[in-house]
Amino acid sequence: MTSLRDIIDYCNTRLSVAAFDDYCPNGLQVEACEKVARIVTGVTASLALIEAAREAQAELLLVHHGYFWKGEPQSLTGMKGRRVRELFGAGLSMAAYHLPLDAHPELGNNARLGQLLGFPQAGPITEDGLLWGSELPRPVTAEELGQQLRLLTDRQPLLLKGGGHAVSRVAWCTGGAQSWLGKAADLGYDAFITGEVSEASFHIARERNIHFVAAGHHATERYGIQALGAELSEHFGLQHKYVDIPNPV
Repeated sequence: MTSLRDIIDYCNTRLSVAAFDDYCPNGLQVEACEKVARIVTGVTASLALIEAAREAQAELLLVHHGYFWKGEPQSLTGMKGRRVRELFGAGLSMAAYHLPLDAHPELGNNARLGQLLGFPQAGPITEDGLLWGSELPRPVTAEELGQQLRLLTDRQPLLLKGGGHAVSRVAWCTGGAQSWLGKAADLGYDAFITGEVSEASFHIARERNIHFVAAGHHATERYGIQALGAELSEHFGLQHKYVDIPNPV
């Protein structure tokens, strides 16, 4: 078995946690064990995921969306209290990595989404590393871009066309980054991919002549945590299992 502290120290360093001013604490959020042989990864530390990790006899649950978000009640009562009781009852520690796992150039959600979609020379186009872009080898239609995402995520994305133009330059940011649609248009991209959509997205896409694809918050953020879990498994010799709790949002 491996020391929990060694695993967390490795993750904190690998993901450059100290460089981010995030909406939640990154790293170890619930400490319920000292040694780890099995890890379960998933997108959100819901009760269903905790129960699945307990069934897998894991000692560490590693997620993208954990607890203690800015602006929410911090008391361990109600839903959050039930989740934390379940973690301690299972001897299951929980660590979460939010923005550091979005921005990482190899393991991050944006990096992995670009790789899996086959976007060449994909990389960050903003200083914070959260907005990514790529020049496609050949233009594709907006519908073809939506089909690529449907095949990858096994989920029908919402496509809001911003005109009749083809897509040669595509930008993306996984999760809930619909407010960055205008920024992608400012930078000259033909299409923008994210997870969620807002009412204003429809009008911005039409008036800024940029295609908008909302492919699902959960669906676009499944890949970074799997990559991190796989790396930990190889580096420390741990058993790793990714558990997907389906979420239509």
